[in-house]
Amino acid sequence: MSIACRGVRGATTVDHNDRDEILRATRELLALMIRQNGIEGRDVGSVIFTVTSDLNAEFPALAARQLGWMDVPLICTYEISVPGSLPMCIRIMLHWNTDKCQKEIRHVYIKQAVRLRPDLSDLPPVDWKALEEWIDAQMSSVK
Repeated sequence: MSIACRGVRGATTVDHNDRDEILRATRELLALMIRQNGIEGRDVGSVIFTVTSDLNAEFPALAARQLGWMDVPLICTYEISVPGSLPMCIRIMLHWNTDKCQKEIRHVYIKQAVRLRPDLSDLPPVDWKALEEWIDAQMSSVK
C-alpha cells in the first residue's frame, strides 16, 4: 500500500478563555487523535490549529510542543466568526503521512464540539485516566 497525506480533523471546547484550560483541552484532543489513529510525530507533515475569536489566552499549538512535537510545523489562526456558530471552540487539522485510506481515519470531536460533526463523534469508550497518564508521560519525556 502506498503512503498518502491524509487530513485528520478534531475539535473540542473550553468553558473559559484561560491559558491552562486551552492547553489542557488541546492536549487532550490531540492525544485522542494520536491514539485513535496510531499517529507518530515523525509522520506528521503539519498541523493547523484554529480557535474561535473568544479564545486568545494562549496559542493551542503550544500543547503539541508540550507533547514533544518540536520539529512538526504548527500554525494557529482564527476560525471564521459565523453568527450562531459554536463558541469557545478549538479545532485541529493534522496532515499525516500514512498508508491508511481516508475511510480508516478516525476524526475526533469531543465536549460541545460533538455538535459540529455528530456523524463523526461516535468514539469507542475512552479511558480518560489512562489518556491523562499518557499525556503526563509524553510531557515528562520532553523536559
